Amino acid sequence: MGFGSHRLTKPSSNRPRFRSASAFAICVALCALPMAVAQSAGAGDAAQAATATPPTDNDIVIQGDQQLPDTYPRAIYEYHFRARGGVPPHHWRLEKGALPPGIKLEDTGLLHGQAERTGEFEFTVSVRDSSEGQTAVQKAFMLRVHSALSLNWKNVAHVNGNRIEGSVIVSNVTPDDMDLTFIVMAVAGNGRATAIGYQHFRLARDTIEQELPFGETLPNGGYVVHVDVVGEVPRKNLIYRERMQTPSALHVLVGP
Repeated sequence: MGFGSHRLTKPSSNRPRFRSASAFAICVALCALPMAVAQSAGAGDAAQAATATPPTDNDIVIQGDQQLPDTYPRAIYEYHFRARGGVPPHHWRLEKGALPPGIKLEDTGLLHGQAERTGEFEFTVSVRDSSEGQTAVQKAFMLRVHSALSLNWKNVAHVNGNRIEGSVIVSNVTPDDMDLTFIVMAVAGNGRATAIGYQHFRLARDTIEQELPFGETLPNGGYVVHVDVVGEVPRKNLIYRERMQTPSALHVLVGP
């Protein structure tokens, strides 16, 4: 049996063929790029994790609600700010905003005094510890100063035939009972004043919106109605006053 001549061929390969060394180098660089990017991202994450400082028990935290306990004018007020963390003792100060007149903040964190007027007061305090770096933090607070004795219309003064009548509501938000005097005057254009309401009684502490009616028959004419309440706490030598009046005269018409 004869043998023919055969050409030997190398098995095919899936590898790409490159016409030059430079093309091969470019391919190698492109293939290595995703790995380099991944390694770079991993290194960045590691660096970030290394530099991030988790919170510790030594961080200063100001405790308590932002809304402080309410008060009212001339009431004795005391509130002690507190913080945890850091190196004691802590030192406090007012950073911005305004405290109620008559109230002050001590370095120890004691807020105290007697408010002189009503209102809502927003302010920010800071506290620093006694460490060498003197770490400090801030927090905003609000303090409301209410009227100790409040007076408002329930039924605004009005003319009913030949009468002027209406009612008010009074509240006592203090911890003390008050001796309350309530008086309503109708003042005519010529300055003559006629009492159209009067009461004197004990207004119990924490009384909210107790209604006090008034009314009286009056002669023809125009009248501005003035309402006054005075609350006295004799054992503390305290007197509270509130007043209001109608914005314009009320006219009583008598006869046809």
